[in-house]
Amino acid sequence: MKSKVYFSRTITPEKVLELYELLDKKLEGKVAIKLHSGEPGNQNFLRPDFWKPIIDSVGGTVVECNTAYEGERNTTEKHLKTIEKHGWSTVFPFDLMDAEGPDMELDIPNGKIIKKNYVGKNLKNYDSMLVLSHFKGHPMGGFGGALKQLSIGVASTLGKNNIHGAGDTSAWTKNHDAFLEAMADAAESVVKYFNGNAVYINVMKNMSVDCDCCAKAEDPCMKDIGILISLDPIAIDQACLDLVYASEDPGKDHLIERIESRNGILTVEAAAALGYGSREYELIEVK
Repeated sequence: MKSKVYFSRTITPEKVLELYELLDKKLEGKVAIKLHSGEPGNQNFLRPDFWKPIIDSVGGTVVECNTAYEGERNTTEKHLKTIEKHGWSTVFPFDLMDAEGPDMELDIPNGKIIKKNYVGKNLKNYDSMLVLSHFKGHPMGGFGGALKQLSIGVASTLGKNNIHGAGDTSAWTKNHDAFLEAMADAAESVVKYFNGNAVYINVMKNMSVDCDCCAKAEDPCMKDIGILISLDPIAIDQACLDLVYASEDPGKDHLIERIESRNGILTVEAAAALGYGSREYELIEVK
C-alpha cells in the first residue's frame, strides 16, 4: 500500500497548518517538535514566525540537540545563546534535549551499520513527535529532510559522532556510504520509539545546496516548490527528491549535482530496506 503524501505549491505558515489538519493525525500527549534552529550567519533556515501557527496549534515543545562540529551550537552554553538569538526560546517552550546528563540509548537490532543510537536523554519525556524539516542540500548527506532530522537531528553530540563514525564515536568514518546508511539506522530507532505517533512536514523553500548548519551557505539555487506532509518519513523525502528532478527550473542541476555527488539517495534506499516506511507513495496535491 502506497504511503500518502499531501502536497501544496503554496508556501505560507497558514498552509502548513491547513495540511496538518487535512492529514487528520492527532499527536497525543506531550509533543516534541523537532526543527533546525539554524547556525548563526545562515540566511536560509526557516524562522520562528514561519512555524508559529503549526507549533501553537499542536502546543508542543521545540526540541534540539547540540552539534558535533565547531560553531555556535556545539556546546550547551553557546547553543542556548543561539536559540535565544534566533527567537526560538522567546516564542516557544524549548528543550535542549542533551544539555546535561547521560544520553538515552536506543537499540537498533536490525541496523546495518550501527546497533545503538545515542539521543538527548530528554526524549524520554515525550509521547509523540512533529518533525519540521527544511528540505535543501547538504555538504555531506547530499540533502537534508525528514530522515536527517530523525537521525543526526535527534542524536546527541555523542550520537552524531557515532553516526558519522559508522559506529566509532572517536573518529568520523572515511567510508561515506557507511555514514549514509548509519543515518538510516539511527532514524529507524526514533521512528520505532514513537511507534507511529509522529508527523513529518518538509518545506521546499530557500533550497540551497548547503544545510542550515552552514554559517556561510550558498544562496538558494532554484525556485521554491512547496510544502509536503506525511506519516511516512521515507515517502516524504522520496517525494521531495522526485519534485526536484521533475522541476523545470534550470537551477535544479546544481542541487542534483550536490545530491548525486554525495550519493544522497542511499540513505532513502537503506531506510526503505529496513522497512519503516516506503519509497512508494501517492502524491495528493492540495490547492
